[in-house]
Amino acid sequence: MEPPTDRAPDAAPPPERPAPAGPGGFDEFWQETLAEHAGGGDARIETVATPLRDIVVQDVTFPGFDGHPVKGWMLAPAYGGSRGTVVQFLGNNTGRGLPEQWTMLPSAGYRTFVMDNRGQSGPASVGDTPDPVGSGPQIVGRMTAGIHRPETYYYRRLFVDAVCAIGAVRNQETPGAGPLFVAGGSQGGATALAAAALCEGIAGALIDVPLLCDIPRAVETATEGPFLQIRDYLRTRRGDESAVFASLSFFDGVHFASRAQAPALFAVGLQDPVCPPQGVLAAYEAYAGVGKTLRTYPFDGHEHGQWQHRRLQLEFLEHHTEGR
Repeated sequence: MEPPTDRAPDAAPPPERPAPAGPGGFDEFWQETLAEHAGGGDARIETVATPLRDIVVQDVTFPGFDGHPVKGWMLAPAYGGSRGTVVQFLGNNTGRGLPEQWTMLPSAGYRTFVMDNRGQSGPASVGDTPDPVGSGPQIVGRMTAGIHRPETYYYRRLFVDAVCAIGAVRNQETPGAGPLFVAGGSQGGATALAAAALCEGIAGALIDVPLLCDIPRAVETATEGPFLQIRDYLRTRRGDESAVFASLSFFDGVHFASRAQAPALFAVGLQDPVCPPQGVLAAYEAYAGVGKTLRTYPFDGHEHGQWQHRRLQLEFLEHHTEGR
């Protein structure tokens, strides 16, 4: 089975790849961050009763950034084992919600770990994880929390949580557990991009309309959503633009993409007012993994294909777990 494509996947890497993008010290910043703050200790796991009959659900609490407890759901097929594991990262202002919201992938044979977003929640998907770290003045939302320095920025903690989540999932794996994938849309897409760059051994990445890509241009062109928080912040901090964008450059998905190696399926909606398509396309072009594929939805916005795209994601997973 061939993976879905608008653009053919790369047949082979070019003879020479450009140096990874990003500010000076990008790799050192993330190496030091993970060495100092990537948690430690074992996850707490409890099997919970749900109305689901063919899926086993576990309530997981794992140590994230600085050991802070982070919640997640692990859903696994009750019968026949799993073909692989998908670590699912979530969009802005959402939490892990209820297990019943995450049944598609385990129904298709994949263990699915849903990582909660620290300090986030929403009416459609409630969160259960606090963010115990304070920050300086910010606009309502998470996009400007601690924005004045990369060391204090909210997404440093969230991306470290993602690396710790992958470690916790791997610690749960049994022999023959299969390949591990990362997935997410919008903020979750940005988190999946970061995880694909910061973790080794990722078998594939499902990257939908990622946030935090080509950030300076996105702040100028987005007409809805989280990027407007940065624009509002800069209206209150006139003259701080250079320092703010210098800090944000350590979190730009384009720079993570240029370091990721796993095959990937991207989605972009060319009418997206939240995550402008130019940023998504920049991340796709920078993505260093062999076997990357872009699915373009010319008349879609942030919804990027909806259930038709979910089917393509299943085909991508099928292709990369063929024979299991």
